[in-house]
Amino acid sequence: MVDLIRSAQYFKVQVFDKPGEAARMLGFLRDADVNLLAFVGFPRNRRFQLDFVPENPTLFKTVAKRVKWKVQGPKTCFLAEGDDRAGAVADLTAKVAAAKINITTIDAVASGEGRYGAIFWVKPRDVKKAARVLGIG
Repeated sequence: MVDLIRSAQYFKVQVFDKPGEAARMLGFLRDADVNLLAFVGFPRNRRFQLDFVPENPTLFKTVAKRVKWKVQGPKTCFLAEGDDRAGAVADLTAKVAAAKINITTIDAVASGEGRYGAIFWVKPRDVKKAARVLGIG
């Protein structure tokens, strides 16, 4: 199968870095039937940043407003998926690098059954150029 690469909207939320905070927030989304295409969390300063990539951004924003989250976004990220093979992510990153675009962050994982997935970000000024290089719309 040919790799599928697409852009997606993501939203970030800064929370206190304490046990159970991500689980609590994910529970709100689960209970509202918000499906996530990706979710990433990492420490930022003395807090924790959660990046949500919802399948339905409008529904995500509705839930976030209802539970009073301080949401930033939408912003753009890229999602890739394809057959897992040696060099899959190397090929992806090389294509972006050849266009002189810096990937600011990337997370990739073998998802099982011979598949891989990745989420990555470029600087906002490079989003349109990256989309063209990757053959997205």
